[in-house]
Amino acid sequence: MIRLSSIFAAIAFALVMYHFSAWRMKRTLDQNSTPLKDPTINALTDRLARELDIPKIPVHVYEIDMVNGLAAPDGRVFITRGFLNKYRLNEVSAAEITSVIAHELGHVALGHSKKRMIDFTGSNVVRTVLAVVFSRFIPFVGVYIANFLTQVVMARLSRNDEYEADAYAAALLTKSGIGVSHQISLFEKLDAMSPKGQPLAWLMSHPKTEERIAAIERLDGAWSG
Repeated sequence: MIRLSSIFAAIAFALVMYHFSAWRMKRTLDQNSTPLKDPTINALTDRLARELDIPKIPVHVYEIDMVNGLAAPDGRVFITRGFLNKYRLNEVSAAEITSVIAHELGHVALGHSKKRMIDFTGSNVVRTVLAVVFSRFIPFVGVYIANFLTQVVMARLSRNDEYEADAYAAALLTKSGIGVSHQISLFEKLDAMSPKGQPLAWLMSHPKTEERIAAIERLDGAWSG
């Protein structure tokens, strides 16, 4: 019989970890970020704001060297210092940085940031339950099967979120007159920058670059038609 105490303990632990992770993330971002103050990028994000009928899109710079963008659970959007350094070196353009911001806005608007933390919490519970069940019938191996199945489901959910955020960004960039070409060119540049075939942080746990580009091109073709 499945031990209910183990399941309840997993649920309680997951809830505690959810609140702790949210608190720790907010604290880390607060301590290590500053408002983005670049006239060219800010002018482009103002165009996005007009299409969203809001006064301003506050974007923050997260002071880490990793090349990444981030949508926090509290709705804030961040670009890492590493990404801005690429911009300062003219390796990526202001419009390409804006496409990242539009993508992260998609995560916020579609509720992905909060959902991911909830999914993470739920996955810990599911992993524990599956491990208990499988271990009764397949000792020692059951835990590994539970981990594998949970990872497969979470990866699928993550890929779906990325396609949705890409589509949101493509629509917003198109409506604002910036267009999807910068979104596509950024994917191609970051893919080329990846060291030894390993994806940069912003491309990790995401669909394949060529598949994302193809999806955006299909949307752009449909809208043009």
